[in-house]
This record gives sequence, structure tokens and C-alpha cells, in this order.
Amino acid sequence: MSTSRDDFGIAIRSALLQRGAKQKFSLFVLIVISLTIFVLDNIELKPVKILRSIVNDAVYRVSAISSSPIKFGSATKDFFVNHVLIYKENEELKLEIEELKKQKLKTSFLETENKQLQELVQLDKKSTFITVGAKIIFDKNSPYLNSVIINKGSNSGIKLGMPVLSKGYLAGRIVEVNYLSSRILMLNDLNSRIPVVVSPNGDQAILSGAGKKKPILEYLPDNFNAQLSKAIYTSGKDGILFSGIPVGEVFEGKKNNRIEAKLFADPDQISLINVILGKSSDLEAM
Repeated sequence: MSTSRDDFGIAIRSALLQRGAKQKFSLFVLIVISLTIFVLDNIELKPVKILRSIVNDAVYRVSAISSSPIKFGSATKDFFVNHVLIYKENEELKLEIEELKKQKLKTSFLETENKQLQELVQLDKKSTFITVGAKIIFDKNSPYLNSVIINKGSNSGIKLGMPVLSKGYLAGRIVEVNYLSSRILMLNDLNSRIPVVVSPNGDQAILSGAGKKKPILEYLPDNFNAQLSKAIYTSGKDGILFSGIPVGEVFEGKKNNRIEAKLFADPDQISLINVILGKSSDLEAM
């Protein structure tokens, strides 16, 4: 029994001694290899340089490949972050551009309206009439009827029958007056009838609305020459409209046995008007 234990111990010690020898041999081999590499590294031999170059290239390649996933991940992250930021900035710039476009359109509209208002003011200064400017707020157009609502009424001195001008030309007359608004019957309305005089011969006629853009001239003399006739003015024979207000001109002679007139104030293009309150001399005399 004791002999068996001794044999087992001897076997263990023998194995340990053998393992220690192997470890010592391995350490010795590593030291020898290190010294050899150190010596070869300091020897300027061409084969050694080539070998060193190959080893360095291999090490660098392995290092580059091993670090590629980290660089790729970082670059991918930066790409997506930058993409998100650029997309957000692009959307903000689009909104700013749209807002600038709206502001530009609004400014353009205000400039246009301001120009029209200046024309009204200039007309008030140059005209021999006393007028009040107004803006059309509602258009009651139909196939045969044409009247508009303005934002001035009796509070501004407007009364029934007063003539209405557009850029100095007759556009219609007041047919309804409220305190803050009025209705204008346009010259091309089917119910419009005004006495006029045609130059240069002074022929008298009635300008009647026909429910379309061009009214017609009625009750002209038999010897009326449409080719020689030109401008049309109010005659003032009705005792309501002042005489001498320019209305339009004879349009290319006869059509369907009727003589049409082309209005100076296009009914479809009117937005701001002047209502004639009276003549300057009349108000001064009062």
C-alpha cells in the first residue's frame, strides 16, 4: 500500500519537473528569438530590410482591417446625424422661403393698392369736381345686370343720382344709398340710360346698357356719321349728371343695325372709384 503511494508521488514530481523544463525551454526560445530579431533589426542587410518591410506591411494591414469596423461605425453615425440635421435645416429653409414669398406677394398687392389710392388723390386735386374716393366691396354681376357696392354712404355726403368716376371717366351713377355703403348702377347695366353728346358734331343720343360690355347709342339723328364720330360725353340734359364728363367712343360703326360705344372705364377692371359730390364753384358759392 505504501509502495503504491510512493510510486504516485514520484510520478507527480516527475511530471512537474518535465513541465518546468518545458516552460524554461519556451522562455529560452523566446529570448533567443528576441535577441535574433534585435540583432537582425540593427544589421543593414537587404534581405533583412525586405523581410522587415513585409512584416511591417502585414502588421499595418492587420491593424487597418481590425480598426475598420470602428471607423465605419463612427463614419456611419456621423453620416446619419449630418443627414438628419441637413434634412431638418432644409425643411426650415423651405418654410422661410414660402413665408418670404407670401410677404413679397402681400407687399406687391399693397404697392398696387397704394398706387391706385394715389391716383384717386391726384384726381381729386386735378378735377374741377369735388369727389370722395371709395372702394368696391361687392360685385353684383349677372348676365344682364351690373351693379357694385362701395364702402361709402350718406355719412360721406353721397346722394342718389351722383355720377361715379373711374380714373376720371364716367363709370355709372348712385342708385342706392345707405349710411355706410352705396350701390352703383354701371353704364353697361340693362337698366342704365344716360343722355350723351357725340363729338365732333355734337350729336345727341341716349347711351343704353345692353347687358354686355359695350352699351349702345340710341336716338341718334338720321344723318349720323359713325365713321367721323369719336368721343362721347355726358350732355347733362337729365339735370342729374354734370355735362362734359368723358364716357367712351363710338366703336367701329354699326353692328346689327346698332351703334355700340366702347367705354373708357372698363366695367370689369374697376376696383376704386370717385363719387362726384359737386362742382368746386358750386361748393365755393355755398
